Amino acid sequence: MDAFDPTPPAWTQPAIHSHAFTCPTCHKTSTEATQVWINRRSPVFTEDYRKKWQEFYHCQCGQVWWAWSNDRSPSELGQRDRPSRDFFNPFEDF
Repeated sequence: MDAFDPTPPAWTQPAIHSHAFTCPTCHKTSTEATQVWINRRSPVFTEDYRKKWQEFYHCQCGQVWWAWSNDRSPSELGQRDRPSRDFFNPFEDF
């Protein structure tokens, strides 16, 4: 099983949305899942032009759930400063 396989595995079909980024049944974390699949074929763009994906998890308890990648708890690696994106606006006065 490849988490980045473009074709969704059959076990993702009954997935339910978890807003807490944990299993909605037993509350185990995503790192305790037995299988993982990331839907990289259909990214969604946020207000600040970043991508987010659906991440599917098959929990040890049998529950299949998904959450948005940006709903994941922040890690210490994500605390780094990111450069701001300045976009050229052709309608802006100079």
